[in-house]
Amino acid sequence: MTVHQPSSPEPARPGPASPEAARPEPSSPEPTRSGSGGLAEAGPAGAVQRRELVLRAAVRQGLLDPEDALLAAFVDLDGVAASVAALHRAFPADLDVLHTFAAKANCLVPVLAELRGLGMGCEVAGPGELAQALAAGFDAARIVFDSPAKTRRELARALDLGIAVNIDNWQELARVDALLDARESPTRSRLGVRINPQVGGGTIGAMSTATATSKFGIPLADEGDADRLRAAFRERPWLGWLHVHVGSQGCPLDLMAQGVGEAVAFAERLNAGPGPRRVVGIDIGGGLPVNFAGEETDPTFEAYVDRLRAHAPALFQGGYRVVTEFGRSLLAKNGFTAAYVEYTKVSGGRHIALTHAGAQVATRTVFMPEAWPLRISAHHPSGAAKAGEPVEQDVAGPCCFAGDVVARARPLPLLEPGDLVALLDTGAYYATTHFEYNSLPRPAVHGFTVDAAGGVHFEPLRPAQGIDELVRADR
Repeated sequence: MTVHQPSSPEPARPGPASPEAARPEPSSPEPTRSGSGGLAEAGPAGAVQRRELVLRAAVRQGLLDPEDALLAAFVDLDGVAASVAALHRAFPADLDVLHTFAAKANCLVPVLAELRGLGMGCEVAGPGELAQALAAGFDAARIVFDSPAKTRRELARALDLGIAVNIDNWQELARVDALLDARESPTRSRLGVRINPQVGGGTIGAMSTATATSKFGIPLADEGDADRLRAAFRERPWLGWLHVHVGSQGCPLDLMAQGVGEAVAFAERLNAGPGPRRVVGIDIGGGLPVNFAGEETDPTFEAYVDRLRAHAPALFQGGYRVVTEFGRSLLAKNGFTAAYVEYTKVSGGRHIALTHAGAQVATRTVFMPEAWPLRISAHHPSGAAKAGEPVEQDVAGPCCFAGDVVARARPLPLLEPGDLVALLDTGAYYATTHFEYNSLPRPAVHGFTVDAAGGVHFEPLRPAQGIDELVRADR
């Protein structure tokens, strides 16, 4: 379905390529981008106007309705194209790099297909995400399989398909040894080891994966591990990659780049001995933090590359192939979630708006509000921005527990029943990572573009889950 508001010719925007279509190699130049920027690139005033334009169109077309569509999520496809282009621009054109999208950030098959059409590969962390990536048409050679708990069956399938595998631990390495020994023919998979550089954590412990006791990877500084890794690479000609990921939200750029620097320095030591180079590629992970406090994109991919040059200069000197795994930083600011206000009340002197967006679509914000605060905008039932003297009020969700509050004492124009609230910067995770508390159904997710004449064009990314469908799934 494509809806036009106002009626005007839809601009040409190339759809995702078919699985058989030619795709750029990792060293290819930046792919052709469509659209003219989006929420993340429109600037503060432009982003506000663009969001209001989209909300008005969504209400007019019934994508938001106080009875039939109480809650919906929206992804700015122009903005996604612009963010992918910014990522490609940030890395030097002569670097042999494959940028993969971390499917966990938004695993909807149409979104993954859109990213594939923009020249991205895909990083997956389980059999479900792998199936979604294949359904989106990604070539196996452009998929990276990361998970700390891969089963034998999952590993065997990856090796059969030629999917890159980052081995997490010593026991998994032994498992891959056995699987390769049992094969009748070599695998086409790129095989590497995830190391933990143990450089420390950021401000959000749950998002920090390079602490001394992290569950991820082989700890590089633990006694004997560096020597054991050297032997592992020396004894296995098929082992040629290192993988590192320091964390995401709450991790400063220098900490992330320092972790990559440790991996590159270790690769340099492995390659310094006699014989062929042992490490030919570095997977530097993703994790660029997102600015949830304002409209601006900060930090940028360019800023991160600058810190990588400072901490890991050898990464850019042509000796290594590179893989990245960005997710949230590509999608978060290119989406928002809109919900109706059902009731309002005053309790203990506090204004409270009861809405249809809570823990089921904003799980991290509800359970870790200090770490994951969201901006919220207030709108009339028409979708128009609401003005008025700000009043401190709680914006609460529909879930049946007291903590289901998306924002506390938030100064907003006084909300009333029938108004709309928009939870901003929710293009990654959030509505696409639904939490089935109280058996609340999954909301619809709509992609949109905006043409030069102000026409809003919607396309379905995921239909709303009906109650009958929900019940059938649980039988």
